[in-house]
Amino acid sequence: MTARVKTDNGGKYVGQLCKHWSHKLETRIDGDSGRVTFPSAIVTMDADAEGIALVIVGDDAGEVERLTDVVARHIDRFAFREAPLAYDWTWKEAAS
Repeated sequence: MTARVKTDNGGKYVGQLCKHWSHKLETRIDGDSGRVTFPSAIVTMDADAEGIALVIVGDDAGEVERLTDVVARHIDRFAFREAPLAYDWTWKEAAS
């Protein structure tokens, strides 16, 4: 699943989210990009001046879909001054 979320504070939210999840999950942050490894999926976040590009990949479509809500709720929690943000999730075709 992929989404593009408009916000002027994307880098800040990516950092906060990775730090938040680092207590229970494997996370990696590099500047305004972050990666969170869940037991059944990986979430990558790349922020720029206009927003955050989100990608969730995993083998279980139901779990990937569930994580769209988890990720959105957590970003909105950090972005409370501008929440709720708009998430237009779309399925990304797997590379063959």
